[in-house]
Amino acid sequence: MLLGLRTVVYPVPDLDAAKAWYASLVGHAPYFDQPFYVGFEVGGFELGLIPDGEAGTAGPQALWGVTDASDALARAVGLGAAPLEPVQDVGDGIRVCAVRDPFGNRIGFIENPKFDVAKVCQTPATETVPETVS
Repeated sequence: MLLGLRTVVYPVPDLDAAKAWYASLVGHAPYFDQPFYVGFEVGGFELGLIPDGEAGTAGPQALWGVTDASDALARAVGLGAAPLEPVQDVGDGIRVCAVRDPFGNRIGFIENPKFDVAKVCQTPATETVPETVS
């Protein structure tokens, strides 16, 4: 059983450069900083960087919540990202867009006035994950 999103990990070719760029993007330093992994807390979730792996824009596409998609796109581009997908209204006031970070990864943004942060919960420390049924 899935308990909910916890971490999105981005592979980067230059961990130090990526750490500096993402610190600018998220607005603070990482809480975990090791040569094998750098982790940033973002609204209760984790944005992670790993030094080994191939950056890319294909595959699963995380969308990070923002107040204004246009502002987020402009800010990321101002920090050195390349526009990948322009701001699109996908209905019900929800707007999405994406950039390619300087390391080749897709970073998506979503402005969703219907997102209910109260529905985001943490698993209590006493809760156990059910074992897989064979």
